[in-house]
Amino acid sequence: MPKFVQSGLTWAGFHRAARPGWLRGGRWLVLAAVTALLLALLALAAACAVPADAPENAGADGEPPPIAGLPAEFGRLAEVWELLQEQHVNADGIDPQAVSDGAIRGMLAAIDDPYAAYLDAEQFSLERQDIQGFFEGIGAEVGVRDGMITILAPLPDTPAEMAGIRPGDVILAVDGRDIGGLSLLEVVNLIRGEGGTTVRLLVRHRDAAEAVEIEIRRARIALESVRLIMQVGGIGHLRLTGFTRDTKEELLRALERFRRSRGAGLVVDLRNNPGGLVSSVVEVTSQFIDEGVVLYQIDAQGDRRDWDAESGGAALEVPLVVLVNEFSASASEVFAGALADYRRAPIVGMTTFGKGSVNNLWPLSDGSGVNFTVANWFTPGGTLIEGEGIVPEIIIEPSESADEDRQLDQAIEILQQQLAKGG
Repeated sequence: MPKFVQSGLTWAGFHRAARPGWLRGGRWLVLAAVTALLLALLALAAACAVPADAPENAGADGEPPPIAGLPAEFGRLAEVWELLQEQHVNADGIDPQAVSDGAIRGMLAAIDDPYAAYLDAEQFSLERQDIQGFFEGIGAEVGVRDGMITILAPLPDTPAEMAGIRPGDVILAVDGRDIGGLSLLEVVNLIRGEGGTTVRLLVRHRDAAEAVEIEIRRARIALESVRLIMQVGGIGHLRLTGFTRDTKEELLRALERFRRSRGAGLVVDLRNNPGGLVSSVVEVTSQFIDEGVVLYQIDAQGDRRDWDAESGGAALEVPLVVLVNEFSASASEVFAGALADYRRAPIVGMTTFGKGSVNNLWPLSDGSGVNFTVANWFTPGGTLIEGEGIVPEIIIEPSESADEDRQLDQAIEILQQQLAKGG
């Protein structure tokens, strides 16, 4: 299934829940084009040299000759390479691999896609690793917000949370290295590392004027994406922290415990949930709606693909309220959008992150890879998630004090009112 990579949402320092598979459509066409550029850059001098006594080999009006299979504008790359080889003071020290890497990065930077990135072979190998129920890292999800690399959520009880990392923290440097100009995936790969090692993050907390440096010791962390706490009056606080391969089974166990506790209704809490697998969010949403489209995708060719709900859900009649905030992203927004469009539950809290695009990681012939956006997601009613987010039916501002949770308290009150009216 395709991957959610939430605003480039990426687990910092571990195997990402959001990137388990690859879309196939158009893969080899893109691969062929990028590979052709790479090969051309590595052999431009031989392929595109223009002898001084053969002006007819040049392009029209003195333009550089085109590279076979690529737009005519790419001929300038050959021209620059030839000039470097002939005229640069350190021509012998120019590394063709470094130049070709830079050309690919420049190409991706020019397409105005915040999720586009180039990964070398080692980085690409790490990105392809799937979640196996645990990871080694700091335990935080990062994404791009207003052009800044931002912490979306530290996982509960992880090194990131215990060290003081908060949702909304803007990352400025990693181990003393300024990350300005780096892509999301490049920053994530700086943060990654083996358990027991440390990493220093220079971050600026939300509404803070000064940055602080936080040292975090990486660790092996077990993943748990579902937590249920029963409240007074049969209210269940169902916290979903991600959408992983195991979320459906965890959810079914929680719903069974809810049933045994004679639960009356659920507050489904998606705050700071960065998303995850599209297959998982379809499975989870299907526990609450019995039929219909959960989401659909429109790709670069304008083709539409629907993801339908699975029948036989375990909580089809349970009264619900869905709680979201500005760091609910990707699959979380799909879930909230589907339940809102089907009038299954009121959505309360704050407008969500606005990450609803499909970002694919494509392999290149030398083991490296590129990542970029290939499609956008829509709710069943046709709402574009990317850049817009899901607007709650009821806006609830967060508490100013860490000692209270106004959003959860009001969500419970709304559910109680719903139950008093008969669900």
